[in-house]
Amino acid sequence: MDEETRLIRAGTAPKGLVKTVGPPIQKGSTVLLPNAEALYDDDHHVTYGRQGLAAQAALQDALATMEGAVGVSLYPSGLAALAGALLAVLRAGDEVLVSDAIYKPTRRFCDQVLKRFGVTTTYFDPEAEAGPLVAAASDAVRLILMESPGSLTFEMQDQAAVARLARERGILTATDNTWGAGYLYRPLEHGVDISIQALTKYVGGHSDVFMGSAAARDPELVRRLDDGVLHLGWAVSQEDAYQMLRGLRTLPTRLARQGESALRIARWLEARPEVVRVYHPALPGAPGHELFARDYSGGCGLFAFALRPAPEAAVNAFLDALDLFGLGFSWGGFESLAISCEPQLKSRKFRRDYGGPLIRLHIGLESPDDLIADLAQALAAYERLAG
Repeated sequence: MDEETRLIRAGTAPKGLVKTVGPPIQKGSTVLLPNAEALYDDDHHVTYGRQGLAAQAALQDALATMEGAVGVSLYPSGLAALAGALLAVLRAGDEVLVSDAIYKPTRRFCDQVLKRFGVTTTYFDPEAEAGPLVAAASDAVRLILMESPGSLTFEMQDQAAVARLARERGILTATDNTWGAGYLYRPLEHGVDISIQALTKYVGGHSDVFMGSAAARDPELVRRLDDGVLHLGWAVSQEDAYQMLRGLRTLPTRLARQGESALRIARWLEARPEVVRVYHPALPGAPGHELFARDYSGGCGLFAFALRPAPEAAVNAFLDALDLFGLGFSWGGFESLAISCEPQLKSRKFRRDYGGPLIRLHIGLESPDDLIADLAQALAAYERLAG
């Protein structure tokens, strides 16, 4: 061979790889097939790197084991997973019923993108009982999309009952299970057809990588989800898949610590005179606690509480006084975060009186004693302006 050819052909992938704890990171768009027949045998061979190589496959297998799924599709973000799942099962003329407490970007996708393609979105009360909800569904309803606990306000819904009644009418069900992380709650075991989560949050665990997933048990649904990813050209990188798999290994340990700390802090807030109510489904007496106790193995670090009514300046003073809590919209990482909720609640159809300004907290891995001290001094700043 010519020197150029020898140089180009030298150093190709070894035939055998040593075994390591994690999967190999394979960098490649081109996949070399074993024979001519395999070139177009998409059912049995990965034919292009975008379909996923070793790290993606390992992550999918691990997630499927955790979720009790036949297959898991990966997406470049949590929103992409929600959008992808909706696009995979809906078509023009369909109607989708969506919880009014859904993640705000999902609402934006439904209102702006699905509407443009002839899909009607109808929002339902996140505390609606399963019987009336499903009975009221029109013949055009193809899918019911739930989120329990609901974003920001933490309403609980009997997803098993909704799934059972929906199936009797030939309606699919899906849920955004990011709060349950596929570990604290396993929707597929309760009859839900598609379990969706933003892996960016708890599975990643370190606030530094984006990804989403959709899991299903029905092989036909698995195929449709996979086809949707393929047709839209989505892909996740080897490095990101490796990081997600690494985060998954410590998920039970982190969730246990964060859930325990969050419950302790929630109980402390319940006793504070500045706080009207705490919205955490793991608290006895909280809205939806009975469903939580029945279906969930534990709580995570995300909950909300309502301050007694006060001017917006007092709420901002509370947030600005926080030292250990960062002000940021994501959650699920090792760090504690806080946001005010009111601006996001304005677009909801079913508005409730939560008792006062609503604050959402994410409890990280810091010492709960230190976090309580930080909240105490921030509440003092709130009191100075609350009057």
